[in-house]
Amino acid sequence: MDFLKFIIRYFKYYFSAKNEHSLHSPFLFELYTNIIKTKVDDPKYSEIENQRKLLSQNVTKIEIEDFGAGSKIYKNNSRTISQIAKNAQKPAKFGQLLYRLVAHLNASTVIDLGTSLGITTSYLALANLPSSTIYSFEGCKETSKVAEQTFKNLNINNIKLNIGNIDQTLPNVLAKINILDFVFFDANHRFEPTIKYFELCLKKANENSIFVFDDIHWSDEMEKAWETIKTHEKVMITIDLFYIGIVFFRKNAPKQNYILKF
Repeated sequence: MDFLKFIIRYFKYYFSAKNEHSLHSPFLFELYTNIIKTKVDDPKYSEIENQRKLLSQNVTKIEIEDFGAGSKIYKNNSRTISQIAKNAQKPAKFGQLLYRLVAHLNASTVIDLGTSLGITTSYLALANLPSSTIYSFEGCKETSKVAEQTFKNLNINNIKLNIGNIDQTLPNVLAKINILDFVFFDANHRFEPTIKYFELCLKKANENSIFVFDDIHWSDEMEKAWETIKTHEKVMITIDLFYIGIVFFRKNAPKQNYILKF
């Protein structure tokens, strides 16, 4: 039933999504055409995808410690690194979109909620190296060890990895940060934790910050969270790309919610 719901949600998105001709704001038109839809390649993409390929071939088994909503695919916590690489990592097109957004924003302080094997985190880290610091959070010690090796292979040194329950680690890190430029929410795919992390990070955001939420249509709880975020008084613009949602806080912009093709 959950899969059927997901398919229905996708078709609803597919038939609702617009392109750049629906955008009258110069800011959004430029962002959509030059950042979101662009096909421009970058040599760093290949470096990261080579690491993904290595992970997808790694049959080492590890035990997953999951603080979130769990997996819809696996019934136990023992799985191979290749299985995680296949099912838990965002596809290349989304990692590359995050890369472009961070680079476009020239973000210096980035929060990454959900390190996993480190592929998406690597896209965030390499987008504005060496001017950025990535504070990445992972609940599972075993997957974080794999991520650390990924960062080492890519010679990435601007990631500060925080291991443990995000309920404890996130407030401690945020207490030391003045402004958050960019946040990627990909940790606990349930309503209450998603809203909790959003509100914690919101305290450190300004009108130029960008928040990106993963899997906004993944479940009833995530759809409820996305609808709640869209209506928040400080959220002015949202972009629904189905698999991810992008949030802007631009004070002078009229409140708008867009569903766009990607």
